[in-house]
Amino acid sequence: MSGLSSEIADLGARRQEIPASSAPLVAADLNDYVALLKPGVMSLVLFTALVGLMVAPGHIHPWIAIVALICIALGAGAAGALNMWYDADIDSRMRRTAKRPIPRGVIEPGEALGFGIVLSCGSVLMMGVTVNWTAAALLALTIGFYVFVYTMWLKRRSPQNIVIGGAAGAFPPMVGWAAVTGTVSIESVILFLIIFMWTPPHFWALALYRSDDYARVGVPMLPVVAGLDETRKQILIYSVLMVPVTLLPWVFGFAGLGYLAVAVVLGILFLVGAVRVYRERQGEAAERVARRLFGYSVLYLFLLFAAMLVESAAKLAPITPAWL
Repeated sequence: MSGLSSEIADLGARRQEIPASSAPLVAADLNDYVALLKPGVMSLVLFTALVGLMVAPGHIHPWIAIVALICIALGAGAAGALNMWYDADIDSRMRRTAKRPIPRGVIEPGEALGFGIVLSCGSVLMMGVTVNWTAAALLALTIGFYVFVYTMWLKRRSPQNIVIGGAAGAFPPMVGWAAVTGTVSIESVILFLIIFMWTPPHFWALALYRSDDYARVGVPMLPVVAGLDETRKQILIYSVLMVPVTLLPWVFGFAGLGYLAVAVVLGILFLVGAVRVYRERQGEAAERVARRLFGYSVLYLFLLFAAMLVESAAKLAPITPAWL
């Protein structure tokens, strides 16, 4: 990250690349600030954190649990705001992101920066004071990893940006777990690994049909650097590696047979989608299967964690394999 400080120093110059039409025209409203927080991403982050909190052993007061989830939501939103601040120059030139608040000119980059910093510091401090400092440290690590490692360092430098940077999105269930236990355990690491392995095939499916966007702004996503066929191959490889990882909660005894059945069925469907993406390589059909896999991948992660949540809420006793 040796070049990181110089990049930040040059950020003002890069802002000049934003088209003149992006100059502020109207005052931002509440919806614009909500959009700055990336609510779609935040909702999935919050849900996986809730699952980590619910399946963790021990007890947490309901009000403390609510505070912990609020802190996680604010931290995720802060990371999103800081990401939009840093990427304002390329967001304005990508179809997928051109309607974000900064490219539309309703929020100044400096406002987004200040908003993100305040939320980051506030969420971590509130987590430490009201919940515990282990959870606060993990929340700070989550925000810092997404902003500094993924957004500022990897995204514009390496096609492995999603593989390594995906760790940021995998931390929330660990934060939820730590909010209850005050520790990091093998179970919380497994929850981390599930999301970590899910992120590359999820995001590369999107990148397959958005590769022109990334090429236009010089972001070295895998389809841009290695080509579409190699990306399809990597999606299949990571999908094959991911499915066994999703079975680990049952193997380690903190999820039951209900979860196992759901994980197996969902995993088979994911692999079927990945194989279709690998085989279909031409025209609209190729884009269609990539879009379907991307859409299913979001549902997949939600249902996988929902199965754990339902088991926990119903207080179903996990069945530990005899060999453990």
